[in-house]
Parts: sequence; C-alpha cells; structure tokens
Amino acid sequence: MNVLLIGSGGREHALAWKIAQSPQIGKLLCVPGNTGTAHHGHNVPFLLDHMDALVDLAQRESIDLVVVGPEKPLADGIADRFTAVGIPVFGPSAAATQIESSKAYAKVIMAEAGVPTAIAHVFDSAEAAAAFVRSNGGVWVVKVDGLAQGKGVVVPNNVEETLAAIEQLNSDLPDQHFLLEERLVGREVSVLALCDGSRLVVLPPARDHKRLGDGDVGPNTGGMGVVAPVDDVSPGQLDQIALTCIQPVVDALAARGTPFRGVIYAGIMLTETGPKVLEYNARFGDPEAQALVPLIEGDLLEALYACATGKLQPEKLRRRKGYAVCVVLCAAGYPEQPRKGDSIRGVEALDDDKVIIFHAGTALGSTGLCTAGGRVMGVTGMGSTLRQARERAYEAAAGIRFDGKHHRMDIGKESSS
Repeated sequence: MNVLLIGSGGREHALAWKIAQSPQIGKLLCVPGNTGTAHHGHNVPFLLDHMDALVDLAQRESIDLVVVGPEKPLADGIADRFTAVGIPVFGPSAAATQIESSKAYAKVIMAEAGVPTAIAHVFDSAEAAAAFVRSNGGVWVVKVDGLAQGKGVVVPNNVEETLAAIEQLNSDLPDQHFLLEERLVGREVSVLALCDGSRLVVLPPARDHKRLGDGDVGPNTGGMGVVAPVDDVSPGQLDQIALTCIQPVVDALAARGTPFRGVIYAGIMLTETGPKVLEYNARFGDPEAQALVPLIEGDLLEALYACATGKLQPEKLRRRKGYAVCVVLCAAGYPEQPRKGDSIRGVEALDDDKVIIFHAGTALGSTGLCTAGGRVMGVTGMGSTLRQARERAYEAAAGIRFDGKHHRMDIGKESSS
C-alpha cells in the first residue's frame, strides 16, 4: 500500500514510524516531512496549500491512502480534494472538521447530540463579548471560535482578567468570533478515538501538559509533554466517555451527511458530576500522538485505511501493556521567539529500545543535526510502570544537548509519585 503522509511535526514522525512497521507498506511519501520522517519514508518538499499539485503527486505515485496530520489542511478541505478523485483519506472532510475549526459549531453539535459540556455564549465581536462581561459581572473562560494552534483559550480568575483576555486574543487573533464559557472544575484528560464514520476504537486516555513551566505555570504552549494512560480514568469511565462524549457526536455528524473519518479527540474535564467536553480536535494531538502511537499494538496502517473506507474492525487493534511518557525538548526562546540553528548532540548515542526520539523542529545543517523550530523533539519512554517510563524518558532527555535546551521536569510526576 502506497501512503502519502501530510505534515511535518512530531505527530507525523510518530505516525511515519508506526506506518513503516506495517507489512502492507509500499511507498511512504511525507509532505513535507521532517528529519525524523526521512528515516521511514521519502520527504517531498511541497507546500500544503498547493492542493492541486498534491493531488497530482498522489495520482502520479499511485497513492492508496492519504493520512493528514495537521488541522489547517483539514479545515481547508484537503480531504475533500483527495476523496473527489477516489483516493481514500484518513482525516475528516472540511464539514466534519468544523467540530475543531469552529468552537461555536461544536457547541451546536453537542447540544443536538446531548453531550455534556459547559454553558457558553457566542459573540461576533470582541466588543460584544466585553459588553456582556461588564453587564454580567461573571468570570468566563475566553475562547476564539476558529483555529488558533492551541493558543486561543484563556482561563481568567476575575472580571478584569476576563476583559484583558478578550482584548489580548482580539489583538493576537483578529476578526474572530468569541465564546465565553462556564469554567469547569476538575482534572483534564484527552480521549482520542479512531473512527470510520460510525464505529470507534478508543485509545488509552492521555494527559497533556500545556503550560511552559513546572507546576503548570507560564504561558500556554503547543504541549510540553504527555502521559498515557492516566490511572485516574478507569476502564468504566473510559467507556462512559466514549458513550456520552464521543459516539453521540459521531452519530450526529453522520446524520448530517458529514461522516467523521479520522481521529476524533475529545478534551474532557472530569467534574464532580461526570465527564464534560471542553472541546474537540479533528486529528491526532501533538505531542499526544508521540505517547499514544507507541501504545498501539497491531497494524496501524491497516486500521487507518479501514477508517478511511468505512470498514473499521475494532478487534484488530489492541492497547500495548504499560505506559508511555513523552517529554518535549524546546529551543531557546520558545514559545515567544524560538531560536534556530543550535547544534544538537547526543541523539545518536542513545541505545535503549524502550526510548523513541520523535523529531519536530530539527534540520540537517552544515554541522549536522540542529534546531529548526520551537518544539525540537519529543523523547518518549516506555515502561511497565509509569515511574519506569518517566525515568527512561528523562534519562534519555538528559543525554541530548543543545544550547538553550529547556523542558519541564514534572511530566507525569504527580501520577508516578
């Protein structure tokens, strides 16, 4: 089977690593790919918004399956373009992707499907949102409606911070609709499921660490590390989340004639009254994929193709026993102004089959491997216990060196202590 993998982050390296292990793999083309994906397939330096050229490439290379990693191409309709020429796509249509690309649309679908979620109000301007806050006098979570690369949400502590958040998001992300949402209390968990339009394979529950610093302080980032599974979600709770928070939305999208085929990702708050949805993503998370993909036992390529063609067989995929902890190593200046070009040393010296290095912001320069983005790489440790997985990840992370390297030291610490 010839595969075209779209994207260039740690998520795509994790997918390429697993897809390449399939006995069914033929050619694996990565567009544009990164230093890591090049070890498993062939990188093709296309721009993702050149959709006609991508379709021509897929037809010329006899591609049997397109796997889309990032959210923006999905929102722009890349899956629709390939589907129109008869090439199966693992990744939802633009219409189904609206559950991520429009938080307001997601709220409509959740209300229609009876999914438990926070109360929210939608406004077509920052001015209207601010006026509501002033008249209401309450403290609300502030969200922009559209895609924001994980940075379109602020959780204020008082009215003044709420108003400041609206002003700041309007400055950073202009011309967006706004949501003011009830603040839910509890612990967050990420639940992802492979979906073929109707059936689901639910992956182990994961917990991302978004804030830059230990103890969840500092600015939000794209993700500083992730743990999977998390032990505060029992098998029964995971079934409940699938039944009440994911399956109803999948059914509602199918009923609208926009079946969801890909990965549906539910951000869940475990409240005192049960799990409630914070938001949906329409693709694998990054770095969540870097912990979840290694925990999948079975032929992932076969499952992705089955999702794309509406023929998923849930019993063919199993969860590998044990835990995965991914620690993200960041460049100097991340997240505001990440520095590029710092030489990376120590990666080749790693010799542990329970540790996987997933490249994200790396490049090959004149002196070898160097930094080329804010989140440079994810170091994933595997273990029979969470403590063991965590220790392996941090030991390997310590051996990788580049000027300005920084990372959190508490990924999974609370759960493994």
